[in-house]
Amino acid sequence: MSDITKFSSKDIKGWLESETSSIFIPVHTKAQKLLNEMKRALENVADVCRMLLENSRKEIEKRNMKTYGRARALNKLARIFLERIQQIKVPDEVFYDSFHDFVQETQKAFIVTEVDVRRWFPRISPFFILDRRKFLAVFEKAKESLKELQSFLKKEYVKTKTLEETFQLIDKLLALEGQLADLEAQRKKTEAERASIEREIAEIQQKITDLKNRESLTQLSQIGVDIEKLRREMKHNLRHIRKPFIKFWRLVFRKGGLTPEELKKLDHYIKDPFDAFVAEEVGYPLLKQILQKLARSMSEGKLKLKHDKKRKAEQAVDNILNNSSLDALHQKCKSAIVRKKQLSTSAKVAEIKGNLLKLQEELEELERRKKLAESEENAIERTFKETLEKIRDQKKEIEKNVFAFTGRKILIE
Repeated sequence: MSDITKFSSKDIKGWLESETSSIFIPVHTKAQKLLNEMKRALENVADVCRMLLENSRKEIEKRNMKTYGRARALNKLARIFLERIQQIKVPDEVFYDSFHDFVQETQKAFIVTEVDVRRWFPRISPFFILDRRKFLAVFEKAKESLKELQSFLKKEYVKTKTLEETFQLIDKLLALEGQLADLEAQRKKTEAERASIEREIAEIQQKITDLKNRESLTQLSQIGVDIEKLRREMKHNLRHIRKPFIKFWRLVFRKGGLTPEELKKLDHYIKDPFDAFVAEEVGYPLLKQILQKLARSMSEGKLKLKHDKKRKAEQAVDNILNNSSLDALHQKCKSAIVRKKQLSTSAKVAEIKGNLLKLQEELEELERRKKLAESEENAIERTFKETLEKIRDQKKEIEKNVFAFTGRKILIE
């Protein structure tokens, strides 16, 4: 097994040029020479087309009936020829692909022109004989130059096609490695930006935690917890009369029996027992009035309730009306709401809440920036991996081409 020679991507081109210069340079030089000759041939064809244009124009101006029609035909034909020749793009630099495309483009233009010559020159005859002969002579020389290009392309230039493509691959490889270096720099920059934003987020979150742990807010938070407990306790105390309340509301809504104020309060107790209870005056008179009328309706059999549910509802109503079972709870609820209002409206709490709001806004903005940074980081990472894969493919292709052309095994590091 032959040794594998290792090269960096920067050194491979110089080595390959030195290894293949005896083959590549003469071919490339000849390609440039033939291209220049073909360019001059096309310029000559363009010049002779202008000569046809000028001479036919002069003949048209004479208004000679014998030559007028043919002069116009020749003028139109010469204009078409000139435009066709001028549309052929001569490559600025010689590469196999550009050379091949130029030959193909010129060949197509010449084939169409030759068809036009065979079709139209006989119709112009016998006039403009010298002009037509001059055009044909120049055109034939251009065709000969084209044949030489075609022959060179098939027999000689094609042999160095792989080598030329390899040089182009090396240039692309170097460009890709430059892009990879730029992407690496961008990746580090976005990583640093994201890390900086995350540090800022952590700092803001710590400030928010510190503010929430302030005594005033802690007390306010505890009051909130206490109110939730009282809310559940109130719901528990009215659990046996909730369904009777609903049936009673439907009954009195249709047939009456409660004042508008009582009916509104009953609806409030059904929807939110705690809020309705806290809104009551001391002794919760409206609830008691409603319960008295509810008890009367149950005793008169106006509400359809199962025996067990009716028994539990009557016992709950009796405890509230006769045993004052909700007095202590009402006082606790009232005190909790007053305490919450006092704390919520204090200057300290207002200041803390204001600071918390500002910090929360800053936190949301930082979170938004973090998402953008992460999105940009992910996009760069994808492009980085794709570029890295392209570089691997380019290296493999170059190594394969070098082996095919020189028989040498190389490895590009």
